[in-house]
Amino acid sequence: MAPAAAARQPTHVTLPASAHQPAIELPAIGQGTWYMGEGLAPHHDEVRALQQGLELGMSVIDTAEMYAEGGAERVVGEALAGRRDQAFLVSKVYPWNAGRDSAIAACEASLSRLDTDYLDLYLLHWPGNIPLDETLEAFERLLEQGKIRRFGVSNFDHDEMASLSAVPGGGECATNQVLYHLGSRGIERRLRPWLRQHDIPLMAYCPIAQGGRLRDSLLTHPEVLEISSGLGITPAQLLLAWAIRPVDGKRDVIAIPKAVRSEHVEQNARALDIALNDEALARLDAAFPVPSHDVPLDIV
Repeated sequence: MAPAAAARQPTHVTLPASAHQPAIELPAIGQGTWYMGEGLAPHHDEVRALQQGLELGMSVIDTAEMYAEGGAERVVGEALAGRRDQAFLVSKVYPWNAGRDSAIAACEASLSRLDTDYLDLYLLHWPGNIPLDETLEAFERLLEQGKIRRFGVSNFDHDEMASLSAVPGGGECATNQVLYHLGSRGIERRLRPWLRQHDIPLMAYCPIAQGGRLRDSLLTHPEVLEISSGLGITPAQLLLAWAIRPVDGKRDVIAIPKAVRSEHVEQNARALDIALNDEALARLDAAFPVPSHDVPLDIV
């Protein structure tokens, strides 16, 4: 098999300019924090993992008020003490907190836990019952107050993105964060093409198949093991490199795996430099094809 990285490719994704911010380049692999702050790993290890990731260039850190009911945000806040300017910080608001005034209060609470004055990106965590125009009004106020620099959504399917774009201000949406990995490719039928058409980058959570269809069985699938072994990389690195692969010459996916162990953080960062060759991509496509029909958005 040909080398994994025969040709060096750009490893950044561009968030387009908005009414409030210029375009910005971000690394195609960042850091997730789901399950941090819940006592599943030593607090110090979680803090150090995020700091190590920053040192290795994974500047995007994603969290949410939902994660450990604010506990993950506190971990992130501690990790960013004295180095806030090194991170592109993302948090998310519960749908039921996304009202005209409640979203302001929720954001301020997140800022307090994160010990920062602003978020680089604030997302509506999933579609809810509060009208989108109310949420967008709150986001606009937060933008004007300098408490957030961009806004976006998470877990929005194709039709929900189309509805968002029809609401005044909806065109300023910076990203859509959804579950996406080799074993869950339903978004490639309609959602991802729509996002690409509208120049909206995608953020991929669970990119190493920690959730959704197939789950952990993907990491032990014979084809994944054989291809990764032939390329001299780990199965997790193969999945990460696949998730952020350029499509038609353009990178538009930022993967946000969570890691606590130092070796996993380092492996994730190294995946930025892995460019999968045509043979590997063809074999993965054959083993894990795009669904032949529309499927519901995979959510965990």
